[in-house]
Amino acid sequence: MIATDTRSPLRAVAPSAPVLPKGLAGVADDKDMLRAAVELTRDLATARPAIYWPDMLVSALVGYVALAGAILIHNVLLAALSGVVAALALYRALLFIHELTHIHKTALPGFRFVWNLLVGIPMLTPSLMYEGVHTLHHARTRYGTAEDPEYLPLALMKPWSLPLFLVVSLLLPIGLLIRFAVLVPLGAIIPPLRKLVWERASSLSINPEFRRRPPEGDFARMVFWQELGASAWALFVLGWSATHSWRPLAIGIAVMGLTAMLNQVRTLVAHLWENEGEAMTVTGQFLDSVNVPPPALLAPLWAPVGLRYHALHHLLPSMPYHSLNEAHHRIKAHLGQESTYDKSNYPGLFPLVGRLARSTMLPRG
Repeated sequence: MIATDTRSPLRAVAPSAPVLPKGLAGVADDKDMLRAAVELTRDLATARPAIYWPDMLVSALVGYVALAGAILIHNVLLAALSGVVAALALYRALLFIHELTHIHKTALPGFRFVWNLLVGIPMLTPSLMYEGVHTLHHARTRYGTAEDPEYLPLALMKPWSLPLFLVVSLLLPIGLLIRFAVLVPLGAIIPPLRKLVWERASSLSINPEFRRRPPEGDFARMVFWQELGASAWALFVLGWSATHSWRPLAIGIAVMGLTAMLNQVRTLVAHLWENEGEAMTVTGQFLDSVNVPPPALLAPLWAPVGLRYHALHHLLPSMPYHSLNEAHHRIKAHLGQESTYDKSNYPGLFPLVGRLARSTMLPRG
């Protein structure tokens, strides 16, 4: 039916055209791709303890041995080299926090506890900082919106936002030390401070508008023990440094700062960051995400533990990291070149950074 203008019975008013979502938010789901992703990879969905445990333990061991070398070696060049090795190895060990948010709780008995004991608490990044938050990023109605804790439209922001986004990550180790050594103990006796710290400084999020809800049930009990452990460790480190030497702590902060920077670089190219806040289809989310498959040789260093397949991860969030390479090859071979799946595959880090930087320089209306 055509609406009639009440100001004149002789004037017909055409119905207004629907407002379509902009960019990738307007992309319809590619059902063939979604179906193929599930059907071709059913046999790859089991987490294998024989891969998870050695990978995490060896990464942590190499990282801590190299960190000790950076502290104890007095030759500046060798100490710096040891520090870089420590940052890379601990970065890999740390990123198992991503796996903890997706694997089933019963899949790897004891893995969460041991990871927190060996990696999460010593690095002041216990799994509470990611669990219960990262899954919001995968929620169908939250991805790319103001309610997504891990999304900023970086491609639509000012050019200076990118270097600022990277540089601020260097302050993360100091921020974590203050959080666990000062704010958590004070929050135990000042409830309003506790509430503020939990809402604003308890998650590895990049959206400054994100506010975290209070923990409940079993998760609240896990939060209590993890914060207690991390706070005790932070206070011990500060106390030892004050009575012995600040040098080990300073070197540790520098290594952790480099680790945080590596993760921020990876985050910078994990997505195209082109969504303007509207809800997206699964295919839209996939196309806004990034795979950097072989032959990109350096990707395992800056995107370890399967994160070089970040777009594929958004199709199959529960797929173990060790299965993503095989899943990628199966889906790509089945769908072929020029498919929707192929559009999220990129050649490497620097072309992605260049694309993002150029996007920030485009004139905006």
